[in-house]
Amino acid sequence: MCDFNNLDDAAKSAYHKQLTKCADSFGGTNFFLQLLEAIRKTKPHPLTAKHCEFRFSRGIVKWEKVIFKDKFTLLTSIRVTENEDGNLLPAKDDKSYKKVMNLLRTLQPIEFVVTPKNQKDGEGFTFHAFDIVDKETTRINPVFDALFFCSVDTIKKVLSYTPKES
Repeated sequence: MCDFNNLDDAAKSAYHKQLTKCADSFGGTNFFLQLLEAIRKTKPHPLTAKHCEFRFSRGIVKWEKVIFKDKFTLLTSIRVTENEDGNLLPAKDDKSYKKVMNLLRTLQPIEFVVTPKNQKDGEGFTFHAFDIVDKETTRINPVFDALFFCSVDTIKKVLSYTPKES
């Protein structure tokens, strides 16, 4: 997702629709981009917040379970390998397989709820960290990736993308 230029047109269009829908339900593209910039500026990373929430001037992001620094570090490292083969899960004989499976079991049930401060801006949206395709394939959810990891410039490209007519 963060490597938007190398995606095919169908994937670009799908990501554009998904993020545009999220932005619209949060008050529009500008408010959505302000949320992303606020998340990028926050140190330590908002996902490791012990109160399971991230507040900023335009709204709040909440989740149900604390994500510890070791899980966050593992998540950031496996994100890179997913871009190469489209799967977060390593081979079963890989040393890191058990750690990655534990990470997925920990984070998969967590639902992230994004709510704008002003109800007039929209109803907000929810998402999970991962999309489970089948027993051997798990991908990072594009909304999760966009919100917490991708550069703001990349998300601007996604939001301004014009799907090609077929």
